[in-house]
Amino acid sequence: MKHIVKIMTLLVGISALWFGLLMTSMVPSSHTLLLPIYFITCLGCYGLLMVGVGLMRFPTCPQEALLLQQDIIEAKDYLKQRGVDVCSE
Repeated sequence: MKHIVKIMTLLVGISALWFGLLMTSMVPSSHTLLLPIYFITCLGCYGLLMVGVGLMRFPTCPQEALLLQQDIIEAKDYLKQRGVDVCSE
């Protein structure tokens, strides 16, 4: 519930700033009308950046990889015992 309140507060704050810029002539209206598009574009770029950083920092787990390989071998043996043709590529 706290995240919803944070998101709504941020959304209301940005909307108030945008509305305030529309009402004042501090920024030309042609630029002000494009601010939501710029905001969404920046938000998308930030999201892509965070995904990229997350992928670069993704930890490798050699011990877990070995356990996964053991599980795969056990599953193949189990399926072979049940008569299922398991391709060993």
